[in-house]
Amino acid sequence: MLAYMATRVLGQYDLLISDESPEDQDLVSYVGPNVLAIEQRFGFDTAQFRLWLALHEVTHRMQFTAVPWLRDHFVSLVGELLEPLTGDPMKLAEVLKRVTDEMRAGRNPMQESGVVGLLASPEQQLALSKISGLMSLLEGHGDVTMDRAGAGEIPGAAEFSRTLHERRTQAKGLTKVMSRLLGLEAKMRQYAEGETFVVAVEAAGGPALLARVWEGPEWLPTLAEIRTPADWVARAGG
Repeated sequence: MLAYMATRVLGQYDLLISDESPEDQDLVSYVGPNVLAIEQRFGFDTAQFRLWLALHEVTHRMQFTAVPWLRDHFVSLVGELLEPLTGDPMKLAEVLKRVTDEMRAGRNPMQESGVVGLLASPEQQLALSKISGLMSLLEGHGDVTMDRAGAGEIPGAAEFSRTLHERRTQAKGLTKVMSRLLGLEAKMRQYAEGETFVVAVEAAGGPALLARVWEGPEWLPTLAEIRTPADWVARAGG
């Protein structure tokens, strides 16, 4: 898993989770060989592309540092999700039964979150759904912010966005299988669904309405509201 992921990630914001080695956390990092490979493969202007990547990750850092309650809320959700797996054979039997039932019903049991979703308990499933909703918002907001900020300063921004989108969505063979297993396909949907949510909310009530999502955990959209923005707009009074 680590070997595969090491070839796919371009940049990452590492949120400060604990008090251990704080100098190694709350940092924006980039995987140089991957960035260079993408630039060479698609002929990107290096200065523009690296600035464009930086805008996205710095936006995520701003989200967590500018919204006082967001970090603790996110960490609490992660804590609920990371409940230790017991290794109980009965739990594995339940997982296999659930997978079988989903497949018989014509659904992809790994569509929402990959293997993690399969192994999660009902309580963990709820936490996972909340995390997915939050990450969809953050990724969508990050993408919209990045595109707007880069529009005037980075001439190649539209090309970068289009090319990486096609790279994410046109995976084949082993890459596609690994993306499903690791939940990366679900993450790609987060980008698209979150961006659609942000644009729809602003269309309904402008930036002031969208700003309500940062007022407290109770105003965060659920995963269902991410996919049906009008429901959140109605709840938020837009």
